[in-house]
Amino acid sequence: MATGKRDGLLIAGGGLAGGLAALAMARARPDVPILLVEEGEAFGGEHNLAFFESDIDEPDRWLAEPLIGKRWPGYYLAFPGRTRKVKADLACIAPDAIHKAVLEMLRPDQYRLGARIVAVRENGLILQGGEKIAADGAIDARGAANLSMLELGWAKSLAREYRLKQPHGLDRPLLVDATEGAAAARFMRCWPIGEDRMLIEDVQLSELPGLDEEEAGKRIDAYLGRRGWAKAKRERETVATLPLAIGGDFPSFWRVGGARVAKLGLRGGFFHPATGHSLPDALATATLLTQQQDFTGAALHDLFESLATALWRKRDFYRGISKTMFETAPADRLGYFERLNSLDPGVMARLHGGRSTLLDRRRIARL
Repeated sequence: MATGKRDGLLIAGGGLAGGLAALAMARARPDVPILLVEEGEAFGGEHNLAFFESDIDEPDRWLAEPLIGKRWPGYYLAFPGRTRKVKADLACIAPDAIHKAVLEMLRPDQYRLGARIVAVRENGLILQGGEKIAADGAIDARGAANLSMLELGWAKSLAREYRLKQPHGLDRPLLVDATEGAAAARFMRCWPIGEDRMLIEDVQLSELPGLDEEEAGKRIDAYLGRRGWAKAKRERETVATLPLAIGGDFPSFWRVGGARVAKLGLRGGFFHPATGHSLPDALATATLLTQQQDFTGAALHDLFESLATALWRKRDFYRGISKTMFETAPADRLGYFERLNSLDPGVMARLHGGRSTLLDRRRIARL
């Protein structure tokens, strides 16, 4: 797509939502010219994306399936005085899977890495240095923008990948290890991503987004010692801060950064209010994009604003879960989190997938 040419689709931001959107277009709509512009040096983001298989709608599985690198038959939960083994289908997409897929599916003239984006317009981008790129339409998928219009809690974590001296023997993720009985809703999480490789997270549910990385690192170090993994070799480290929606002025939030600009991912409010996860929405919006015939900026804006608004209304119940969590005193928050995770596996799977039945909702409301 040549600079200045009004043709096709621009996608600003090649993280999860933008990367999947470009990948979907390249696979399903090669007739539409696209240009994916990412400020970093890799597409798809930097985090492992673990999810319940039931989170993904069948119409979107075509896009997810080739990216999945690991599956598990369930997970463990560990709270003070109680451990539980749960049967469920979980899967994981490695952080470099989307990057590799984008490079395989898109031609070099269809993407840019390391390009600083100054502004996104309805039908164009402005890059650092003044370069302007025009097209029929543009989508802003650059991650979270100004979230001040929304009332939020946060799930924040430090994650480290380790190579152990010997096989760990963990056959499925330890989704919650709160056996230390932290005063607040804070726990460890273990993802067995290889026979001798483990991803360990220190996770905290908090009213504030900031993470004390030094403290979290010390907690992980201590945890490694307790598990007998003290000599493990650290291979990579990432920090994540996921918004958990409680309420707010969603129409005003959507207008931030350009009243008529189409938005995807966190920038468009496409995330689960109670888990913060955005992969299912990213897959769904990518599939929806491929089904369009009108790729003008105005049409794309109206399409995704309408969808985001409908999802916001539909997910009011899940915002209620977050509201209950953060209205609970910090000292009692872990107890509520334990009761929530002690529900029937089917109830929890439907909660994660945003498909809670009326009976599910009654059970959750009684916690």
